[in-house]
Amino acid sequence: MLKMKTVSVLVPCYNEEGNVIPISKAIIEVFKKDLPQYDYEIVFIENCSTDRTRDMLRILCGENKKIKAIFNAKNFGQFNSPYYGMCQTSGDCTILLACDFQDPVDMIPKFIQEWEQGYKIVCGIKTSSKENRIMRMLRTCYYKSIKRMSSIEQIEHFTGFGLYDKSFIKVLSELDDPMPFLRGIVAELGYKRKDIPYEQQKRREGKTSNNFYNLYDAAMLSVTSYTKVGLRLATILGFIFSGLSILVAIVYTILKFVYWDRFPAGIAPILIGVFLFSSVQLFFIGLMGEYILNINTRIMKRPLVIEEQRLNFDDVKDTEQKDSH
Repeated sequence: MLKMKTVSVLVPCYNEEGNVIPISKAIIEVFKKDLPQYDYEIVFIENCSTDRTRDMLRILCGENKKIKAIFNAKNFGQFNSPYYGMCQTSGDCTILLACDFQDPVDMIPKFIQEWEQGYKIVCGIKTSSKENRIMRMLRTCYYKSIKRMSSIEQIEHFTGFGLYDKSFIKVLSELDDPMPFLRGIVAELGYKRKDIPYEQQKRREGKTSNNFYNLYDAAMLSVTSYTKVGLRLATILGFIFSGLSILVAIVYTILKFVYWDRFPAGIAPILIGVFLFSSVQLFFIGLMGEYILNINTRIMKRPLVIEEQRLNFDDVKDTEQKDSH
C-alpha cells in the first residue's frame, strides 16, 4: 500500500487571535472535502503577538496533533519568520498561506493539482484585489519598477502565497541567508514554476501589521538584494554633475573676467549650484547606505529566528527552547 503524501500548510501569524481558529478550520475542511487522499499538517509560526493568539494556538494544538505551533521569542519581522517556518515543515510539499484569509484557502487544491503535474513551485499571482485601490496602484508601480531595474526575473504581484516542493524547501534550508527575500529567491533560484491567478480577499478580522516602514523595508530589501541600478545611477550621475559643475565654474570665471563691469555680482548662482549638487549627493549617500546596511546584516550572520517554544513537534519537547539556524 502506497504511503499517503503529506501536505504542510505554513501559516505565519502576528496578532491574529480572531483568525487562527477559523483559518485552521477552513484548511481542515478543504482537506476533508477536496483532498481526502492526502495527509496534512498545519504549522503556525507565531511572531511574538501582543494579543491572545498564543492562547488560541494552544487550544488548537491540544485538540488536534496535526496542528503544530512555533512561538518566537521576539518579533523577527515579516520575512525571517515565514522563511524559517517553511524550513521547519516536514511534508512532501509546503503551502505558505496568510492567516488573515487574504489568501483564499480554496486555492490549495489547485496548487496541489499543478504540483502533481510536475511543477515544484506553484505561485499565486494577484490579478485583482479587494484592498485599497491606491495601495494596489502603488504596489503595481513598485513591482514594475523592480522588474525593470533587476537583471533577475521578478514576479509581479507575488507575495509568497503558493506551494513549494520539499526539494525546494531543502534549497531554502541550505541557503544560509540571514536576510531572506522569498519572492526574489523563488525568481532567482527556483525550479520551473506554474503561476495561478487569484483575487486577493479583504482581511477578515483584526488590523494589518503592515505600515509605511514595513513596506519601505520590503522595497529596500528587494532593491538592494536584486538590483545594481541604484549604485550605477549614482556613479553615472556623479560623473555628469561633476562635469557640469566644472563647466559652470569655467564659464562663470570667464564671463566674470570678460564682462566684469556688466556681470551681476552676488553669490546666488553659486548657492543654487551648491544646493542642487548637495541634494543629489545626499540622496545617493542614503541609497548607498541602504546597500551597506544590507551587506552589514548579512555579514553579522545572526539567526533568522530564536524559538521560545514548540507545540506538537515530536522531535522537540514543548517546553524546550531552541535556537534557529
